[in-house]
Amino acid sequence: MNRYLLIFIALIWINLLEAQSISGKIRDSHTGEAMGNVEIENIQSGRIVYSDSLGLFSLDGINYPLEVRFSYLGYKDRIRLLRSPKASLDVFMEREIGQLSEVVLRSTNIPRQLIRTPAAVSLISKNDLERSDNINLVQNFNYIPGVYVNQGALNTNKINIRGIGSRAQYSTNRIKAYINGIPLTTGEGELTLDDFDPEFLDGIEIYKGPVSSVFGAGLGGAINLYTERKTDNLRSVNGDFTYGSFNTRKTRMNITYVKDSLDLSVNYNKIDSEGYRENGDYDRISMTANAGLLNKKGNYWSFLYSYTNLKAFIPSSLNENDFLNDPQKAAFTWGQAAGYESYSKNLVGLSYEHKFSQNLRNQTSVFFSSRDGYEPRPFDILDDDRSSVGIRTKFNLETSLFRKPAQFSFGSEAMLEWYDIANFENLYEESDIPESVQGELLSQNHQSRNYINMFGQVNMDLSSKLLLELGFNFNTTAYSLEDEFAEDGVDQSGDYRFDPVFSPRLGLSYEVSSGKNFYTSVSHGFSTPTVAETLTPEGLINTDLQTEKGLNYEVGFKGNWLNNRLYTEVSLYSIQINDLLVARRVGEDQYVGLNAGKADRTGIEFTSSYVSSFTEDFQLNLFLNSNLNFYEYDRFVDRGEDYSGNEIPGTPQYMISPGIELNFQELSAHLNYQAFGEMALNDANTEYTDPYQLLNLKLNYDLHLSRGLDLGLNFGINNILDEHYAASVVTNAVGFGGAAPRYYYPGNPRNYFGGLSLKYML
Repeated sequence: MNRYLLIFIALIWINLLEAQSISGKIRDSHTGEAMGNVEIENIQSGRIVYSDSLGLFSLDGINYPLEVRFSYLGYKDRIRLLRSPKASLDVFMEREIGQLSEVVLRSTNIPRQLIRTPAAVSLISKNDLERSDNINLVQNFNYIPGVYVNQGALNTNKINIRGIGSRAQYSTNRIKAYINGIPLTTGEGELTLDDFDPEFLDGIEIYKGPVSSVFGAGLGGAINLYTERKTDNLRSVNGDFTYGSFNTRKTRMNITYVKDSLDLSVNYNKIDSEGYRENGDYDRISMTANAGLLNKKGNYWSFLYSYTNLKAFIPSSLNENDFLNDPQKAAFTWGQAAGYESYSKNLVGLSYEHKFSQNLRNQTSVFFSSRDGYEPRPFDILDDDRSSVGIRTKFNLETSLFRKPAQFSFGSEAMLEWYDIANFENLYEESDIPESVQGELLSQNHQSRNYINMFGQVNMDLSSKLLLELGFNFNTTAYSLEDEFAEDGVDQSGDYRFDPVFSPRLGLSYEVSSGKNFYTSVSHGFSTPTVAETLTPEGLINTDLQTEKGLNYEVGFKGNWLNNRLYTEVSLYSIQINDLLVARRVGEDQYVGLNAGKADRTGIEFTSSYVSSFTEDFQLNLFLNSNLNFYEYDRFVDRGEDYSGNEIPGTPQYMISPGIELNFQELSAHLNYQAFGEMALNDANTEYTDPYQLLNLKLNYDLHLSRGLDLGLNFGINNILDEHYAASVVTNAVGFGGAAPRYYYPGNPRNYFGGLSLKYML
């Protein structure tokens, strides 16, 4: 009798299990709006239901563990693995790139859709980052109109936006950058983005032209990186390995844990490469951790930590003969000195978003960064140590002004930075083997920098079609110098201050018809000299340098066509720069900065993307980006030479980049073409690079192996045409002792890569 009772209970229990159901709500991840008619598929049974107009859905007759796929045209598919019953399921859907115009920009003081923002802003989505190899983040920027990256090596990248920063020698300056709102640009204006793993980023927003009213000292623009904020309950482990030409290897591990209001992700990666050129070995370890916590009142805490340890040898630039005939060699003195760059870096940031009411909220971030660097060079050895602390706070208020809806934003950002720098003799010529040998101290300085930005912005709907945007920034920057080297008999110790800078901005956006907007803007920007620009060859500080200032005038159009499948954007701009900061070469690989006149930068930029789904399994995406530049000195006289009217060196005259992406079931193919025009190599315009073109291919194959286990395979070819080109240049190179000037960094020849990844959802 007991046996039959147990069987009866078991049958009832099995029946109850089979009768289980789950319900939930589906929303847009950017706007939070409910999404109706989303396809919800029980992968095990193949049963399909759809969400209603409120985004609600229900699945009956399910067994656990359960895998559910959520699909909607124009959005990325989402797969959820559920191992136990849930009271309710919240699902957030992310838009595909074809919906560019509707993306809400996260970096602006007042969030707004891209199509209604009166500024030139380019987006690099997570999907864009997957179109190229996963080794070098900044290579993806060269597909953006108005942006050009000189890539001398994995650790020698120089970004310029609309030509600003093109005359910097070996690093990026005049551009502000943030990750999750935490500043990456140093207090003295330098920026390194090579340390971040592109596979850990969710997207990038690039603001082109002066952006002082929003971000402070960024005459060229601003780059904002974002890590992914997970919203669905998830526990996963990823492991990736990539191998490429020149014995390049990348190993990556990622752990993600999301439960209720807590989201945590930790990413580790290691990259090793022998490099295409001699003295080109590269070794980097980096780790990034990101965590978020949403409390019961809807306020959000977020934490970011990033660590990088790098040692990268430097082959340096070549003269024209070596560039054409022996591009793999290193510059002789750099090879003899075995010159390299090494550093360890830490970045810590803590942010808090607080909602005082439905209409008033605040976001405050505090941050700390440090860098300990050592760089042996043929002409000296640089030992530097930098650390900084800062805070950024921003209030947003929604109200009305003159009976019109208006949004206000106001706040401030402050940073205090300490910089210790020492230069030593390099006695590499006394060594029997290629190596650097530290000699006597040549100079030693301690510099403290601080800046304060106060900013404000108001957005106002003057009518249902016309948007007004007004903004300002007020900046004060000062530094104190302690000269700790008495042997030279010169003491430059003292307190120095740049003149305060007020930077206004005016923007208008007008909707001529649904999904089609014209805009115009005028904005002011500035950049302060970097430490490297203030140093003379003797290690002294040039205290006479002033901030570089510019005005940007711009008109543009943003529009959707063909039922939102085609997005186009065109902008025309002119940037007038005064107190132009330029680098004068005074020795082999040595430069000094000076304010040298006025420059005009005028250009046209075009962006377009088209998405078409022929069937549920087959999708075609097309892209076309391009720009045409007219950059010249309006007034520039140096050492009696008048360069007024000459082309500004360091930026290609044009860029054209069409691309195609095919998605068929689990397979995707990406083919990208780039054509770059010639660029001037010196202020006299006596030397130019040749135009060049690149063709790159990447194939991805994603396979669902079993419940909770996914496999990814990829293979790619860079520079399919095996083009011989200059990937980076040194402007105004000068030959000393009868040697030819070394302008060129050779680009990599045709090269290959491939990798695999495993993802396990717990």
